Amino acid sequence: GITHASFGGIGLGVFAGVSPILGAAVFAVLSAFGVEWLSKRKDMREDSAIAVFWTLGMALGIMFSFMSPGFAPDLSSYLFGNILTITRIDLLILGILAVALTLFFSLYLHPITYVAFDREFARSQGMPVALFEYVLMLFIALTIVACLRMVGIVLAISLLTIPQMTANLFTYKFKRIIWLSILIGFIGCLGGLFISYHWKVPSGASIIFFSILIYALCKVIKR
Repeated sequence: GITHASFGGIGLGVFAGVSPILGAAVFAVLSAFGVEWLSKRKDMREDSAIAVFWTLGMALGIMFSFMSPGFAPDLSSYLFGNILTITRIDLLILGILAVALTLFFSLYLHPITYVAFDREFARSQGMPVALFEYVLMLFIALTIVACLRMVGIVLAISLLTIPQMTANLFTYKFKRIIWLSILIGFIGCLGGLFISYHWKVPSGASIIFFSILIYALCKVIKR
């Protein structure tokens, strides 16, 4: 839901003449906080809250794109990814985000696990559950935005789920899933970029295609 909602920020950025990535970051973070807030209300389910922001973001993105003066030639790269559009600043942002995530999970792995799997127990232990949930949603939103140029809006959700699904085939331990999913995601990105270079196809689609091949192969091996 957040991946597609961020398209509204891209359209707004194009319309306002500012960086589409900056617009996507603001829109993604606000959408993440909105989903978190709405899903905690008794009169709305979480999947309904996600659907609201998903459709709102896509609708605003399309509207702003059509209202923008001139032509936005690189708009498709935000939808499907293009490795050629990645700049040094994008790499710097990815590096800073990776360091921040590593520090956060190293310091708070056990509270994160408690909040993710049993928030009522975590609340009974006096943990700031709401704060952890909002910080995690913030990191999810920023991770999505940081991956937009590489895999695109349409495919970013796959990059955030397929490696973890593959790792979960071999272990149920949370810490092992983290390390395995990092390794599988890295291999999937390298293999996808090789396919993209060899066949001259978008990098995002290639990465997801190769990641799904890895999942299918691991599924067969597991059986």
